[in-house]
Amino acid sequence: MSHQSATPKPSLQGVKIKARKVFRDQLYKHLETVPENEFDSFAAKLVQAGSTLEFLKYADALFEIILVGGLIQPGGSYIDDGAPTSPFTIFNAKDPASVEDLKKYVEVLNKLVRRYKYLQKPLEEQTLPSLLQYINRWSPDQRNKLAITIGLLLSQGIAGTTCLQSLTKDQLVKNDASIAVLAIIFRAYLADQSMDHLAAALKRGNIKDLLLFFPLNRRDAKILDDFFRKEGLPQVAEWYTKKQYTLAKEGIIAELKGLSGHGESAEVIISAIQRKIEEQSLPDTELIQCIWQGLMASVDWSARPDQIEGHALREVGKFSTILEVFCQGPKVEVALINQVQVHCYEDTRIMKAFPQILKVLYNKDCISDQAIIYWYQKGSKPQGRQHFLKSTEALVKFLQEQDSDEDDDCSARTIREAFNTRPKCVQTKQLVSLAALRLSESLGETEVQVTQRKFQRKISCHGDGASGRPSWYRIRFTEGTVVAMPPILLEFPPQWVEYHQ
Repeated sequence: MSHQSATPKPSLQGVKIKARKVFRDQLYKHLETVPENEFDSFAAKLVQAGSTLEFLKYADALFEIILVGGLIQPGGSYIDDGAPTSPFTIFNAKDPASVEDLKKYVEVLNKLVRRYKYLQKPLEEQTLPSLLQYINRWSPDQRNKLAITIGLLLSQGIAGTTCLQSLTKDQLVKNDASIAVLAIIFRAYLADQSMDHLAAALKRGNIKDLLLFFPLNRRDAKILDDFFRKEGLPQVAEWYTKKQYTLAKEGIIAELKGLSGHGESAEVIISAIQRKIEEQSLPDTELIQCIWQGLMASVDWSARPDQIEGHALREVGKFSTILEVFCQGPKVEVALINQVQVHCYEDTRIMKAFPQILKVLYNKDCISDQAIIYWYQKGSKPQGRQHFLKSTEALVKFLQEQDSDEDDDCSARTIREAFNTRPKCVQTKQLVSLAALRLSESLGETEVQVTQRKFQRKISCHGDGASGRPSWYRIRFTEGTVVAMPPILLEFPPQWVEYHQ
């Protein structure tokens, strides 16, 4: 029976570390001959060293030497064998760290990677993720230099943003180290490129949500917005808000398409929209566009070509109950008209039905005559503008004539009946007319002329008040003007109204 040797066999890890040290020492010999800050010479020496040293095999060691000045062992500490710091490393840059200074070091790396293209993949997939996960082990000055360098590497396309996912590790997120470093990286990136360029890079790197870089108890959009604005990066805050709006709109469109496609009632759909905007608020003008897109996406357009227009009008009439709830204000009404215009432009099957669709929306109190007139005069989109303006010319002329000829007088009883019955749309002009008559009697005036500000056409009345935004109207008398007129005056005594002789 043979005896096994008691001498321990060398471990594979030990062999690997020894080989890395040999590579380091050989690389140092190439770099030691170059004077400090001779960046072109350093670049030439590194390119020359690549012809004799195994850069592909020891890519990690190569980039560790250049970026942090020495070899890193598992855990993030330097290999402690008494070796000096690399003659060329970004940690040799001046303090405090600056983008302009570190660009010189990044240019050396750029020349090296361009010459040996196989180095780009290990830099992006191995070295940078590994160094970022140990970012809290460096001193503040070293951390800033490394973060700025990474930002410049990303902005110049030498590496991709996938490496940033290492910063979402729990040990880095919990003490704000991740988001602090990310802000430095972004600042360096934006010194070189635009926010759109950065956004595209983050998308390619599958960086979906910046909140993942914040501690769990601070993952809030408002906190993110405040943080980046305080860091002097308002463009990042604005981009994130816009991105969240886009995601919210996509969610609303998808949910409306599903609900409407399954034949859910208007009440169910309205409740679903309200839940969505509670989760992520949207500007009213963008919300109404999403609602239109989602509802129209659910329509089955398999009808015969000669029946498509009639089918579209029936569907719009069916959806008007939903649209009317969210058409609160002149800007929203114009936004809806513009969305209909773009939709008809893109779907040529219903292009000719555009004026009829506006009529349906007008009759269902989704849009006002003043909104249509404003859109016609100066609010239309460029898509198919001339065609749509020409096709709605007759409709707009009719609305203008109707508005000028409309009888302003209305009895108090008629208004009160409309006001006190089921919630419905009451013509504001009628309400103002009645108020003008009441004020005329109290002020001793005889002739009354009512004028309205643009778009203030209707108020949804419920019980003894009005829903929606506050609106104010001007009533002109023969000898003066009454100003600051509330929208609902039926229960208001005349002395509550400010007037000027």
